[in-house]
Amino acid sequence: MSNLSKLEFPALSISGENYIQWCAHVKRHLKSEGIYDTILEGNKCSEKDKAKADVILHKHIDEMLQFEYSNSDNPSELWKDLKSRFDHQKEVLLPSARDEWNKLRFQDFKKVNEYVSNVFKICSTLKFCGVTLTDDDMIEKTLSTFHASNMFLQTQYRLQKIKKFSELTSSLLVAEKNNDLLMKNHQARPTGSLAIPEANAVDTHDARNYGRKWAQGRGRGRGHFIKNETL
Repeated sequence: MSNLSKLEFPALSISGENYIQWCAHVKRHLKSEGIYDTILEGNKCSEKDKAKADVILHKHIDEMLQFEYSNSDNPSELWKDLKSRFDHQKEVLLPSARDEWNKLRFQDFKKVNEYVSNVFKICSTLKFCGVTLTDDDMIEKTLSTFHASNMFLQTQYRLQKIKKFSELTSSLLVAEKNNDLLMKNHQARPTGSLAIPEANAVDTHDARNYGRKWAQGRGRGRGHFIKNETL
């Protein structure tokens, strides 16, 4: 029974605060099942497909909403009712999303992935509200909000004339990884300190003593040889 009640994605809350995410999940799920047309007005889908879509919709809404719409068995009508009820979220979310975008700065994040996650979250909200941001918009937002200490790096990226935000993201992740490695190396062995010798390396002091003894021994041997040769 637990498998039957398991949700494929979070249910629509009674307040409709997650309506944007819920819509996206529903559309993807219905498309994967081949029954997306069932929520379109005036569709000619089979009763079987409509019933299947109806089950998915009812299972993924709040219990109070399930009770309220318990008599609704047409997925397109249910979809339309929910849209008219919660679609006002666009008007509520748009000003907030625009403000988040205006205040977004790359330099405020410690990790590249954290920044990228916020970019896509804001862009997704704006797109839902009818505002689409391009790759150029995201690239410019990123480069123009570098920290002042990274102006040289910013110039380098601009000279590369990157066209895709994904390409800039990849470059930033590589730079971040190299920088982390550099910092770890610096912490383990500060600049100017000697490297840790390998386990099989010869000690410098011992090598010096060995060399001196070898030279002395060679000199004595050569002297004796010459002396004996003279005799």
